[in-house]
Amino acid sequence: MRKAPTLASALLSRSLASASPASAATVRSCFLQVALYGSSSAGGPHASWRWFSPLLDSLRGDSSRAAYLGLAGVVSAAAAATAVSQEVYAKEPPPPELVPKDVVLYQYEACPFCNKVKAFLDYYDIPYKVVEVNPLSKKEIKWSEYKKVPILMVDGEQLVDSSDIIDKMGEKILKGKRTTVDSEDDEEKKWRRWVDNHLVHVLSPNIYRNVSEALESFDYITSNGNFSYTEKISVKYAGAAAMYFVSKNLKKKYNITDERQALYDAAETWVSALNGREFLGGSKPNLADLAVFGVLRPIRYLRSGKDMVEHTRIGEWYSRMESAVGDSSRMKA
Repeated sequence: MRKAPTLASALLSRSLASASPASAATVRSCFLQVALYGSSSAGGPHASWRWFSPLLDSLRGDSSRAAYLGLAGVVSAAAAATAVSQEVYAKEPPPPELVPKDVVLYQYEACPFCNKVKAFLDYYDIPYKVVEVNPLSKKEIKWSEYKKVPILMVDGEQLVDSSDIIDKMGEKILKGKRTTVDSEDDEEKKWRRWVDNHLVHVLSPNIYRNVSEALESFDYITSNGNFSYTEKISVKYAGAAAMYFVSKNLKKKYNITDERQALYDAAETWVSALNGREFLGGSKPNLADLAVFGVLRPIRYLRSGKDMVEHTRIGEWYSRMESAVGDSSRMKA
């Protein structure tokens, strides 16, 4: 599906191309004014049209009237295209009575499993607080017998393990909402397992592939993590050096010869699984889409993620997912 702004632009171009030069100039002037003054969301699209319509009514002459009709059609079509786009890429908040009252995520900002949980919470618009765990002391989770992240506290109940967290949250907020047939459900489960068993293991060898990329990764980790000033300095350089060597062992463990090619292959495998669909879930993301998007989000704007988007077909799907997941529902502290 073409996104609404692109479709509207194409429609406008066609309308202007068919108009006389004088009419086109008039329409361009009017359209510019609408863009500047008539796009406020406060009154919605109808409020903009009410402002726009008297302006066009003031135009005189046959060519201007023709331009009016042509531009009216363009604006109407653009509005329809926008509505379709919003429908396809809208979030899916659950009924208010099913939304938990108190959700707290204990996490590392750069952790792919934590980001997988956040993708789910963001897409379903579940408000949540974040506690950034110090990976050295882990003092923020000393109260818990489970010493890994993510940990999600939901109205006092502790949920652990990213996939289990998502399953249990789905049971809580999606009651009666999911209508997938068995074959679709099997496909979703298959690709969620693929994320946990394959995709995540390709990431570390890539973000710590060489010294410069290891430093880039730890710069991101320390900038977004819960570290003191001295910890940031020591962790950035000592951690980058350590993980550079660890990544070499991970390559051997998971039988990876060329880590970049393994990342590209994984991205292409995922795009092939879409089989021409907007999302694996069809017109909207399913849990597998959210899982892939979540684990890739921490690396997207690192060198490895940029290379992945540049050298594979995954970029369009990732952009659709960014649009669908939208703004974070994380609550400010």
